[in-house]
Amino acid sequence: KNPDIVYATMWEQRQGPWENGAWAGTNGGIFKSTNGGTTWRQLTNGLPTEGIVQADIAVAPSDGNRIYATVANPTTVRIYRSDDAGENWTQATTDNRPAGRIGGGDLPVPAVNPKNKDAVIIASTVSYRSEDGGRTWVALRGAPGGDDYQRPWINPDTPNIIALASDQGAIVSVNNGETWSSWYNQAT
Repeated sequence: KNPDIVYATMWEQRQGPWENGAWAGTNGGIFKSTNGGTTWRQLTNGLPTEGIVQADIAVAPSDGNRIYATVANPTTVRIYRSDDAGENWTQATTDNRPAGRIGGGDLPVPAVNPKNKDAVIIASTVSYRSEDGGRTWVALRGAPGGDDYQRPWINPDTPNIIALASDQGAIVSVNNGETWSSWYNQAT
């Protein structure tokens, strides 16, 4: 709602020219600007103290103070939540299932219901949904079967319409995830 407030996640990543030459540094983090990106400061209070390898965030459209983040340090991936625009973070859940990495190793990606700050979806090999601010999770869609969801989208006007982009294409639900289209009959 305020165009001067901008968030960014940054991390070190390098792929060498040789097979399996991946390298990930630990100088990543979540950053915030309150002046449209002119200056930035790292948000740290409540996030891992070991170096952050990778992070992904989603700001609740209905309440800019609510932010969800998936954060990886060298040993774990956890889901965090901030209720004060990133100043303080708490681990949202102890359930490790929604924090699982996507098949190729990417972090699970959060998306917040545009009309309900407590409803969040995490896209991953199995995508999960929470209706209580990230405390508890239920499977929304996923494996077995090779599903590898990369990005969720929730319709801003009609949040019952959800799309999940996967390696195979996109699937759509018009009833809040109760049933889904098939990627086999779409030109995606």
